[in-house]
Amino acid sequence: MTGFLGQALLYIVPFLLVLTFIVTIHELGHFLVARAFGVKVDRFSIGFGKTIVSRVDRRGTEWRMAWLPLGGYVKFSGDLDPSSVPDEAGLAELRQRVIAEKGPGAERDYFHFKPIWQRALIVAAGPAANFLLALVLFTALFTVVGERIEAPRVVQVTAGSPAAAAGFQPRDLVTAVNGRPVVEGADVTRLVMMSAGDPMRFTVERANGPVTLTATPERVLVDDEIAGRVRIARIGLSMGAMVPSDYRFRRLNPLEAAGESVKTIRETIGTTATYIGRIFMGKESGDLLNGPIGIAKAAGGVTQLAVAANPDPGWMAANLALTFLSFAALVSIGIGIVNLLPIPVLDGGHLLFYGYEAVARRPVPARVQEVGYRVGLALLAGLMLFATWNDLQKLSLFKFLGGLA
Repeated sequence: MTGFLGQALLYIVPFLLVLTFIVTIHELGHFLVARAFGVKVDRFSIGFGKTIVSRVDRRGTEWRMAWLPLGGYVKFSGDLDPSSVPDEAGLAELRQRVIAEKGPGAERDYFHFKPIWQRALIVAAGPAANFLLALVLFTALFTVVGERIEAPRVVQVTAGSPAAAAGFQPRDLVTAVNGRPVVEGADVTRLVMMSAGDPMRFTVERANGPVTLTATPERVLVDDEIAGRVRIARIGLSMGAMVPSDYRFRRLNPLEAAGESVKTIRETIGTTATYIGRIFMGKESGDLLNGPIGIAKAAGGVTQLAVAANPDPGWMAANLALTFLSFAALVSIGIGIVNLLPIPVLDGGHLLFYGYEAVARRPVPARVQEVGYRVGLALLAGLMLFATWNDLQKLSLFKFLGGLA
């Protein structure tokens, strides 16, 4: 029983800490831009449910901490419907009520009566805060730890694999994939992961000169310490440093670290967009999509790896800190991307409605908003169910239950 509770805490506590921190930063992005435009804010909450502690600032905003640490939210004055995009009738009723209660001109402090461009910036500030958080965290990591690059040198070729059939040999140095130059093994791995079933052209350097090889990645089932059991595209190469020149390490100043961080964020967004696009084209099954269970498992996995890296308490604390910074940065990017999806219940859906309003010069009709909100909820629920199904499959839960009969 004690072991089970320990495992549960190992997975759940890091997950809740990371999620609450990232969502709070997301909501803080909305809040700060709204405050800059003079929007009246009723509440900023860290967590949900019953209030643990709260206070009201001089502008009338309640700052509260609640008992359920699953994120947080910011509530603007006048938010009457879940979509936060009332129609013309709703705006007229809200305007009349505000003027009746607080006098003419008071409505200008309300989110819904701000210019479209200000509302759009307030909404976009949430995802932007997630990307900015990732930039800050990655910059700190690159500044403190530096940059380590291992050349894409082939150490081993798996027998019977696509790489073996293509003619790869140990000590080959991959210099380009599909004509795109690569400088480290991670570049090759990322490109292969996003190309299951698609022939790929590899340029490799050998003792007698460059050689072009063609291999088609195939999905294989792997047991990953962090992701669990997943199917990932592979060609059967193990890469690493074999000669001193294959390994490079350099310290980065803050400016260089920021540039490397921007590159990392751009590559992460590009890889995610490519993967989502391949799902819609039927080229990927979506195995790599994670729900709350998958993120919790990943949080526990990185915690275990950080603790196991060095038993010394000082090194253990440093490893945990650096590992969680990197993990939080990646999760923050993911949350930013998800919130920009054009689904009405998300920030991207609000921006979509504002785009219509800017063109039509009137808010989206109430009936359309209602249908959009319901469809958005259904899409979001479907996405969560699919991701949760993936999480459970990665944990081999169904195989375990099947063996109980």
